[in-house]
Amino acid sequence: MSLKDDISLLGDVPIFGDLSDEQLRLVAFGAERRRIPAGQVLFRQGAAADCAYAVASGTFDLERTDPQGRTIKLGAAKPGTLLGELALISLTERKTTAVAAESSEVIRITRPLFNRMIEEYPELGTIMQRRIEANLQRLIEELSALSPRLGG
Repeated sequence: MSLKDDISLLGDVPIFGDLSDEQLRLVAFGAERRRIPAGQVLFRQGAAADCAYAVASGTFDLERTDPQGRTIKLGAAKPGTLLGELALISLTERKTTAVAAESSEVIRITRPLFNRMIEEYPELGTIMQRRIEANLQRLIEELSALSPRLGG
């Protein structure tokens, strides 16, 4: 896919929705596109997270292992979904495992790239903070609803 396609895809990712074409170009140019074959793990629950992934094509099954060792399917990530956005701003670990349900592609966005964006466009820091806070609140609500299934 072309840089133009990556810019278009990133513009559809909610956290990047308010970025200008120039800002999206910076992200797309600095990011790395990866092809993930069906059945391959993109990342594992508990692993250190150093980047986020924007799903460009295909689908990823998201699952979590509960304290009893049972695997719980949490849903699927489709194109336009950003996986691991907290890794863009802090050291964290993966809360789920993501497995390619079909041949898929992702755009890998590293923390240093994201930090460079914030340095070049300081106003984005506030925009991103609000979006990440809203997404965290949504995630907390979803996990609270799943809590009985997760052994909590």
